[in-house]
Amino acid sequence: ELQLVESGGGSVEAGGSMTLTCEASLYTLMHHAMAWFRQAPGKEREGVAFINTNSIKRYGDSAKGRFTISRDNDKRTVYLQMNSLKPEDTGMYYCARAQLTGLLTPPLQSSQYDTWGQGTQVTVTS
Repeated sequence: ELQLVESGGGSVEAGGSMTLTCEASLYTLMHHAMAWFRQAPGKEREGVAFINTNSIKRYGDSAKGRFTISRDNDKRTVYLQMNSLKPEDTGMYYCARAQLTGLLTPPLQSSQYDTWGQGTQVTVTS
């Protein structure tokens, strides 16, 4: 059974940087688009960054210009580099794997992802 494990969260001051890591337990990662979502208390889950198997990337509006998603299929790992962090970036960050394979671009809706990690908390203080 595929498992996704996030790490790298914590607390950082506004303006700082942080890198999140998502490691998959199986090599099937290489055939699927991957994404990072986040959820703040009292708010809906929000798509942050998406990457396809051919490294085509998409970003949510809040992440554009500040966050970078990347993947290393050999290491079964997806990364989220976050720069210029703001207090509104605070939330639980989840790694997810797209349900379908062979997509030309990464899907952007959480309903299109069928495997999720347990999440890692990111707190940005002002």
